[in-house]
Amino acid sequence: MRKLSLLFTVVCLSLPFAGIANAQAVQIFGGYSYLRPPVDLSTTLNTNPNLNGWELSGTYNAWKWLGATADFSGDYGTTGGFGIHEQNYLFGPQVHLPGPVSPFAHVLIGGASETIGSLSADSVAVAAGAGIDIHVGPFVSVRPIQLDYLVTRFRSSTQSQPRVSAGVVIHF
Repeated sequence: MRKLSLLFTVVCLSLPFAGIANAQAVQIFGGYSYLRPPVDLSTTLNTNPNLNGWELSGTYNAWKWLGATADFSGDYGTTGGFGIHEQNYLFGPQVHLPGPVSPFAHVLIGGASETIGSLSADSVAVAAGAGIDIHVGPFVSVRPIQLDYLVTRFRSSTQSQPRVSAGVVIHF
């Protein structure tokens, strides 16, 4: 319920900007996400499961090269016979170089939720990453790769994990 309230608040706060957004000022990315978190199920079972899932982000470009990003993702898999999923909700600045091939970098902060079997935990999350968008049409780009270094702290232990994403970007 808390996550739904947060998402509703973000959408409501962004609605006033939708009316003043000029062409290409808003980008919506949707695609595949791969996450490899370190998971400590006990002192004898430390694993790095392969989690697959989705990522959805929106960026409002306030200036030609600088924008504000809201990033949401969910990754799912199994480890040691237990189902595991991690959800991240991150916000922060993103810089990019406009052009037919547009590299970008961002630093995002927010929260994460992790569930392993019946155990759940919440954490502050920080991500730093970069990627590249290749324009293929007037309002469409392909994002062949986005690499993020995601740091969380579940159960009094810090996790450093890579996240790789790819997908499609729609420009408004």
